[in-house]
Amino acid sequence: MIGAGRVRVNGNTARLGEQADAEEDVIELDGVRLKTRREPEPVYRMLCKPRGFVTTMHDEKGRRSVAELVRDLPVRVYPVGRLDCNSEGLLLLTNDGELANALMHPKKQVDKVYLVWVSGYIEGKEKTLCEPIEIDGRMTTPAQVSCLHADGAAALFRITIHEGRNRQIRRLCERAGLTVTRLRRVAEGPLQLGDLKPGQSRALTEQELAALRREIAQGN
Repeated sequence: MIGAGRVRVNGNTARLGEQADAEEDVIELDGVRLKTRREPEPVYRMLCKPRGFVTTMHDEKGRRSVAELVRDLPVRVYPVGRLDCNSEGLLLLTNDGELANALMHPKKQVDKVYLVWVSGYIEGKEKTLCEPIEIDGRMTTPAQVSCLHADGAAALFRITIHEGRNRQIRRLCERAGLTVTRLRRVAEGPLQLGDLKPGQSRALTEQELAALRREIAQGN
């Protein structure tokens, strides 16, 4: 089963020889969470990820990870999706594997909204940013792009996607001849980053969680 990629541990495909703690880790088979002897209470935490942190709970290269920022939580959580090390903003962490998988599934079409500061701007380049791009052998769906501000060669874009493929926004900008100077995720579905500062986190409200579940359900 592991060799076939059917088993996931904390949202990642398990590898042969990898160890997992049945009481601490979230283990899934074919997308269904396996029951353990002691089921922890579900935790849903919004983090404003700072730049310079990798989106993992343990980094083999010894880089700073988002795990440092949620050490106060009583249970182990893991990030839903990812943000590049040099990107910042809204990152959801949870121990609810079912909700995490639903959010990451492209068929659910949960919007992710980013503010993107670039250099090298020429009027009209935002049209190129909207066009699909091939990543890992598959074309992305079109992005929604608006230019919020432009000052010479510098510009600020609002870009909305719902796939979040590997370095998708940075690749779109590279193709358009733009250099990303800052990238910040400000919303995911109904969740808004608001005034949360880099490194700060908070629990989702009951209203936010309910709205998130409704949006996921509508994407079926």
